Amino acid sequence: MYYSRLARTLAFSVLGLFALTACSADQAPARKADAFTPVVVSLMGPRPAAVLGTDDRYHLVYELRLTNTKRAPATISKVEVLDADHPSRVLASYTGRELLGGLRTLQPMPVTSPVIPLGESRLFYIELTFEAGHVPRAITHHFWLLGAKDPGPATPPTPLDYRAATVLLDPSPLPIFRPPLAGDNWVAVNGCCNSLIIHRGSFQSINGRLYDAQRFAIDYMRLNDQGEFVHGDPGKLGSYLSYGSKVYAVASGTVVEMLETLDDQPPGQLPDPTTLTVETVDGNHVILDIGNGRYAFYAHLQKGSVTVQVGEHVERGQVIGLLGNSGNTSAPHLHFHIMNKPSALGSSGLPYVLDQFDLVGQVDIEKWESSPGITGHWGKRFANPRPQDHRFPLNLNIVDFPDIPGQ
Repeated sequence: MYYSRLARTLAFSVLGLFALTACSADQAPARKADAFTPVVVSLMGPRPAAVLGTDDRYHLVYELRLTNTKRAPATISKVEVLDADHPSRVLASYTGRELLGGLRTLQPMPVTSPVIPLGESRLFYIELTFEAGHVPRAITHHFWLLGAKDPGPATPPTPLDYRAATVLLDPSPLPIFRPPLAGDNWVAVNGCCNSLIIHRGSFQSINGRLYDAQRFAIDYMRLNDQGEFVHGDPGKLGSYLSYGSKVYAVASGTVVEMLETLDDQPPGQLPDPTTLTVETVDGNHVILDIGNGRYAFYAHLQKGSVTVQVGEHVERGQVIGLLGNSGNTSAPHLHFHIMNKPSALGSSGLPYVLDQFDLVGQVDIEKWESSPGITGHWGKRFANPRPQDHRFPLNLNIVDFPDIPGQ
């Protein structure tokens, strides 16, 4: 939805606060005396769960909120992610440029310094990757910083280090859905897991809380056999291979929200952000209650194309509308994500897997991130497709989805 170069300009439960422990490697933690800790750390959103990607590895993505509670500025110098059951196992280490690249303001915007002034917070984005059988049960975090060691009014910054935010991972099996589209050559644009933190960087302050509904969102666009997203005049909607494609229910459920009255946005430009509202930012859209506290969200549909009504029950694989270019977008695509509330922005994005598709190619990530536009040729298919069962498409994968008989 907040779309890279298609819209790159835009692109609470709290667990384990302050697990201040002193542990011998791989031993049960021994309690340490209480201490002042200037930066407090909390998990944003529900317990994270690892999702199996098309690279046959498990991806764990989550965000921490770091808040400086003392008068001296706090300067984060290093963060380590540890296996909470085996603290000698360092899962990731962030310093220098990599540390700075994961920090955002609450707006959220990139930062130029790891300093957190009094009373301010930063979001810290973390992505971990594991081989099968190596996903930990729980994780914790070791912080190194300069900060106030006590609440004194003139306490200077002092070197400190401590552990905080122990998080139990969610061990529940991930839900399995059919793809929201059908046919060949779909590209998972702005998907997991990308260095620009597209979609995951779209925290919104809604109803008095911060939410990241787009944590696992994907913007689907389609290539032709020549590897083009656009064939013909890029100023015309019909030149985009995605435009007008049928959009399908990923699971059976009930429609809890829909909108289909907005015109398509002219391609190549974003709408004036001052004209957008909570109701219109996603364009024409559908929200399905698919059970078990999960909701499927489809954005940027064509005006007048939505085939379902609020309160209507839909079946898995049923057409619910046509792919368009309405709302906050500059080129036709389907924005799709799963969330834990019936609100496109006031909810937390949840992981899931698709039942069956083929991985058939990959758009060059470096070329994509450095390109000013989407015209041209973007991808070639592999010599042989790679069947995927119960996997999650990763950033800029080219995938073939099964056709739907009779549709």
